[in-house]
Amino acid sequence: MKYFKFLLLFITLQLTAQQGGMWIPSLLEGMNETEMKNLGSNLSAKDIYDVNNSSLKDAIVHFNGGCTAEIISDSGLILTNHHCGYGSIQSHSTVENDYLKDGFWSNDSSKELPNPGMYVTLIHSITDVTNDVLKGVTPTMTAKERQTKIDQNMAVVQKKAKKEDWQDAKVKSFYKGNQFFLFITITYNDIRLVGTPPSSVGKYGSDTDNWMWPRHTGDFSLFRIYADKNNKPAAYSKDNVPYKPKHFLPVSLDGISEDDFTMVFGFPGRTNEYLPSVAIDQIVHKINPAKIEIRDTALKIMDKYMRADNKIKIQYASKYASIANYWKKWIGENQGIEKSKAIQHKQEQEKQLAQKVKNNDAYNNLLPTFKKLYSDIDNVALARAYWGEVVNRNIGLLQVSIWLNQFEQKISKNPASFEKERTKLLARLTKHYKNYSAKVDKEVFENLMELYVQKSPVNYQIKALKGVDISKLTNDIYKNSKLTCLDCIQEILKGSANEVISKLNKDQGFALGKSFYKKYIEEINPEYNRIQTELQANQATYMQALMETFPEARFFPDANSTLRVTYGKVKGYFPRDAVYYEPVSYLQGVIEKYQPGDYEFDLPQKLIDLYNKKDYGIYGENGKMPVNFIGTNHTTGGNSGSPVLDAHGNLIGLNFDRVWEGTMSDYNYDPEICRNIMVDARYILFIIDKYANSKRLIDEMKLVHPKK
Repeated sequence: MKYFKFLLLFITLQLTAQQGGMWIPSLLEGMNETEMKNLGSNLSAKDIYDVNNSSLKDAIVHFNGGCTAEIISDSGLILTNHHCGYGSIQSHSTVENDYLKDGFWSNDSSKELPNPGMYVTLIHSITDVTNDVLKGVTPTMTAKERQTKIDQNMAVVQKKAKKEDWQDAKVKSFYKGNQFFLFITITYNDIRLVGTPPSSVGKYGSDTDNWMWPRHTGDFSLFRIYADKNNKPAAYSKDNVPYKPKHFLPVSLDGISEDDFTMVFGFPGRTNEYLPSVAIDQIVHKINPAKIEIRDTALKIMDKYMRADNKIKIQYASKYASIANYWKKWIGENQGIEKSKAIQHKQEQEKQLAQKVKNNDAYNNLLPTFKKLYSDIDNVALARAYWGEVVNRNIGLLQVSIWLNQFEQKISKNPASFEKERTKLLARLTKHYKNYSAKVDKEVFENLMELYVQKSPVNYQIKALKGVDISKLTNDIYKNSKLTCLDCIQEILKGSANEVISKLNKDQGFALGKSFYKKYIEEINPEYNRIQTELQANQATYMQALMETFPEARFFPDANSTLRVTYGKVKGYFPRDAVYYEPVSYLQGVIEKYQPGDYEFDLPQKLIDLYNKKDYGIYGENGKMPVNFIGTNHTTGGNSGSPVLDAHGNLIGLNFDRVWEGTMSDYNYDPEICRNIMVDARYILFIIDKYANSKRLIDEMKLVHPKK
């Protein structure tokens, strides 16, 4: 009876969660299509994904490899989040023309700003190639042999893929290596900034409100795709013209109500819904706490300098936001996993699975194998986390040292590539040092080195730090190393390959970075990857076992930065006892949070004036201006900038965040408290029209009234 109750609960949660599952758009016919219609959708599977005809998928783009954007006009205008375009907005900003502070709106196409290195990718087709990829793979293979064979087959499939010269082919794994799909894509590289609100709108609430509800943020920015005269991808050129899409999204003026159907279409980055309990336990109690402490230390130092110096504030704005984002997410994730008892629920599920497969030789050793492998990887996973956070992310000087070590390796293997590699490196360094302050970095270095020595696994620490006075080391390096300024490093990089390598190896900062780099390349990463290969093979079999053992349950594939559909409803929730959150926030709440002069909650006077006059144009609702709303869609990193579509496929919002109580949804989706946060499309139009007076952009869009 106990088993029956558990299984019923497990199946119920899986079916309830279908409002949030991340589904492959080419496979929606059948159950998914029926579920969407039951939730209120009027869309067919072919409306969403069709290779031969225009469909919604033709308006969705992968934005710069990390976010999502959508095409909202027949002239290639794309909408994404302010935080997705933040780096670009920052790069165009100066103390004299601070687009982060003041916003930017191009009055005509000639004023749209190019962004070197930025790109967007559209999906042409998705094809199941599982049989081809698993050809020749046998149960008797070791984990390494299996992965090698799969990698070889994937390469063959990609090479033989039928595509045009301007298209690319990529095979991706689903269901932990049990299914594979071939994606044919088209990438455009001429992307220009069209408009963005000031940070006081686009980043309103900043770090305090990040991951929280209620939210009051106009988190959006506008770019445009440019193509050659044949509408094909092309490098930036003044002769390029706006891209003509196969489909673009009309924007609804009718707004939303609780229980309205919502569909989020985008490129979610990574989820791990089917990890065993021992893996979640390791993340919650070992890996996350270490990363949280490191980022917390770095953020406090950056914040101190940013508040005191406007130049540093601009330099570090994007970096600070990036570091703070997942720092806060991990905190909420840990709390959500503990509160929802996710580890205990997984342990209960594992007990039931073990009982079901005890006589099955293919599956009965899965859980003991997980226990052993996660014990084996425990220390090296922690060492890898410290290396990644301390060396490769939060200390600018050590970041540069890693790039220089990689540069040294490349030219040692291929001396003829010296000039080419040096040119690429100098461009990267120029961009890096534009947003770098040695005095900030020095204090971050000293504090994080202390943490590293005290808390990272001793057997994976570098010898160069054993018994060293960290304060003295910090002073010596930041006084003598040439890695603390662009002019200094440019001087080192002058001369022949031999001269450059000789000068680099005499630099104290480079030498320390080299010790870190060698430790990672020679010890940490090989051991981590060795165990991960075995874990991945066991996880693939575990996924197969779950799907076979619980055939009544439906499983969606984990996110892997491929195009997905998630559907649900506009819905409030109970975050804790006796507290209920309504699903919509309004401009009144923006004004209530207003704190003049505060970097998170200051407001432009014009927005205050519009509120006082209730001058909302056609975008308000019953004398109020909707700002954000929440829904039951299952989203994650990468869904930032995803369009939120109504029952007819019109744009009603822009996804940008999740509620804090539900950030554990990457590991444990709970339909009761997991909510995604979206900017109401009407607030976006209101800011563009009434605040920015950018009528040309409004005129370019197709505004519709589907409810009327």
